[in-house]
Amino acid sequence: MKAVQVVGYHTKLQLTDIPEPTIEGPLDVIVRIGGAGVCRTDLHILEGQWEAKSGVALPYTIGHENAGWVHAVGDAVTNVTVGDKVILHPLITCGLCRACRFGDDVHCQNSTFPGIDVNGGYAEYLRTTARSVVRIDDSLEPADVAALADAGLTAYHAVAKAAKTTRPGDVCVVIGAGGLGHIGIQVLKAISGVTVVVLDRNPAAVELAVKIGADHGIVADGTHIQQVLDLTGGHGAEAVVDFVGEGGATREGIAMLRRAGNYYVVGYGENIDVPTIDVISTEINFIGNLVGSYNDLQELMTLAAQGKVTLHTTRYRLEDFQQALDDLDAGRVRGRAILVP
Repeated sequence: MKAVQVVGYHTKLQLTDIPEPTIEGPLDVIVRIGGAGVCRTDLHILEGQWEAKSGVALPYTIGHENAGWVHAVGDAVTNVTVGDKVILHPLITCGLCRACRFGDDVHCQNSTFPGIDVNGGYAEYLRTTARSVVRIDDSLEPADVAALADAGLTAYHAVAKAAKTTRPGDVCVVIGAGGLGHIGIQVLKAISGVTVVVLDRNPAAVELAVKIGADHGIVADGTHIQQVLDLTGGHGAEAVVDFVGEGGATREGIAMLRRAGNYYVVGYGENIDVPTIDVISTEINFIGNLVGSYNDLQELMTLAAQGKVTLHTTRYRLEDFQQALDDLDAGRVRGRAILVP
């Protein structure tokens, strides 16, 4: 089968032919890929940022946002059958460790992460397990929802936390209206009563944010901190969800945060630099976010089937993977880029 693989860090991916995955265990599921999301993490992988953390042996197939159709199942699989449309939770988890028993499978002690530390979905087929496949509504197509498997799930996980700690009328600032941000905006509007204020340097991204439900859209042009303070009577927002996490976004985001406010870190790339005295004197909180649980993904798929969360996508053929990565890196992708084998 065709697969796009990491052959070395600080170099380009390569399209190659490798053997199709086969059933190796009773709970294995082989999925024919219908769409694979192109994520900024893929760029970070190529930059070597994940080399030490993942420990993956090269070459391997990249791609951790995947959806498609069940192609084959192990003899103990009962939750899906061949031909089912599915989206894949990004982790393959054991189901037996303490975290899994709590339903906190994102912190499984024995997990693997297709596209990060084992073969992923920039390919025609992918092996996962029954614990990772979520059937999707007949109205949804794999290529339309693939990026919800990680970008959408991460956004849902973060903003669901914000929704639990805010009240109707509170202000939540969303930094970044790109691939993750535009999903988070829709989820916030669907599950909370907060006033959503969106910041982005790109006017087109701000325009999209307002179209999909943001109450206020602000172009980050140097006046945006003051604009947020003006909107909040000088107090700042009760919550900030930062989908950028680099380029000075954290410093600016903290300046927009109210006393006792919560700062949800999603994007990454820079250090948070804040005096500890400021943390204790204002009782602000910093909350990290990775991906959500299997149950989070099921809930997100419910919102997608109800039409409350729509993923804005640009499709590329699998063979055009480099163009998709270049467009993402240059900021030319509105929403998410999707590779279709």
